[in-house]
Amino acid sequence: MNTSPLAGLKVLDLSRLLPGPYATLVLADLGAQVDRVEEPNGGDPVRHMPPFRDGESALNHGLNRNKRSLTLDLKSPEGRAALQRLVTRYDVLVESFRPGVMERLGLGYDALRAHNPRLVYCAISGYGQTGPDRLRAGHDLNYVARAGVLGYGGAPDGPPAFPGVQMGDIGGSLFALTGLLAALYERERTGVGRFVDISMTDGATAFLHMHLAARLFMGEQGAPLRRGEEALNGGLPCYGVYRTQDGRALAVGALEPRFFAGVCEALGHPEWMQDAYAPDGGAARVKAELTRLIAERPLAHWTALFADRDVCVEPVLEGDEVLADAQLRARGLFLRSEDTPPGHGPTHLRTPLRLGEVPPRAPPSLGQHSRAILTDAGFNHEEIEKLVK
Repeated sequence: MNTSPLAGLKVLDLSRLLPGPYATLVLADLGAQVDRVEEPNGGDPVRHMPPFRDGESALNHGLNRNKRSLTLDLKSPEGRAALQRLVTRYDVLVESFRPGVMERLGLGYDALRAHNPRLVYCAISGYGQTGPDRLRAGHDLNYVARAGVLGYGGAPDGPPAFPGVQMGDIGGSLFALTGLLAALYERERTGVGRFVDISMTDGATAFLHMHLAARLFMGEQGAPLRRGEEALNGGLPCYGVYRTQDGRALAVGALEPRFFAGVCEALGHPEWMQDAYAPDGGAARVKAELTRLIAERPLAHWTALFADRDVCVEPVLEGDEVLADAQLRARGLFLRSEDTPPGHGPTHLRTPLRLGEVPPRAPPSLGQHSRAILTDAGFNHEEIEKLVK
């Protein structure tokens, strides 16, 4: 028996790539039934993205466990009619097409809520359903660029620092989850669903919330945000990333004076505290001296020095070092399937919310559950055979 928090919740997932599928992965890990609707010819493009193991995309494996797969050709009248019937049996629909695509298919929110007024419909797009750029193509790097997030990181005299991860995509995922769960809560009170409009660019701005909100508050009395010159993006010696002798990096996050005082004491330079926060060039001098000192020794030296000091200093882990991290392993983030041979490493990365245990099931092959899903929805044998080719 499924006793997880979202047991009984039924989700129809029409999304592709990362933002929607990650949101529905979290729902699946919380016990929801997630049924993916994919096009018959190829399905979600993530199925065909490297790297591959035994013919399966590792990216697809990471995003689509605990889900079922149904293939429907939504460009055909039969496929569209089937989706309209299906949606009457689901609580949530998630899609990530450009604005207007679902409406042109006759499957937009207004059309579908006529079949199911309780439906919570979540649309994830690059720039949202409104605004002059709503139809503009984009990917994560574009979204964080437009949001100001990209331009805020890096050295003041250099180019923006490439983030390396999909902040706009995951920001979109997390706000999609927040929005649809809020809409489900509202539905308990009103009995009516809601349209949830998620912009990945809007979601990316959330990572800059504290800084942009402060800038808005200051108005004409403030100054524009500056790359590499402020407290949390490299402007202070107590909060930054430092290169070590062996080409590795040390993350110093000792923002509060009491923590940075401990760093200075450990390094034998308590006098640095006099200028560490000084805006008149003193902080820059301390940062330069700290940069030179850290570069004199390898990472292992600094890791050992700070291991037992509670001063917010950590090694920058790279590659498979993350998989061996004792804290992450103790938190159970890396989960092996029962049939994984010893020593072959984790096979699943858990999503952060664990409110009950949902055993991981392998992601479905394309259309693996088409007949089962359609049967559950009341389609007869003849109807199913026309839809499943």
